[in-house]
Amino acid sequence: MDPRRLLELIEAGAPPAIIDVRSAREYARGHVPGAVNIPFWRILAADIPASPEQPVVVYCGHGPRASIARGLLRRRGFRRVTSMAGHMVEWRATGLPEEPLRK
Repeated sequence: MDPRRLLELIEAGAPPAIIDVRSAREYARGHVPGAVNIPFWRILAADIPASPEQPVVVYCGHGPRASIARGLLRRRGFRRVTSMAGHMVEWRATGLPEEPLRK
């Protein structure tokens, strides 16, 4: 999913479940608004904030961890899982808002 499209859905109040699969430290430095942090290595055992029928968007810093998480979510039965294009590096390069704001 394109980062700008994801922001449009967030601002419209109709976002998919958004999962940041980076470390807690990376997440604390700034993340997509409304994203839940579930490090990729915990995806198989974690409570996912969506049902298997709902859309889920995952992202990491550059892509590899999100790719692993996407596969693990599909293995758990989530059928509508996609990655955010460009991941957090693209989100930041585009200047889109983050929570919390980086200092």
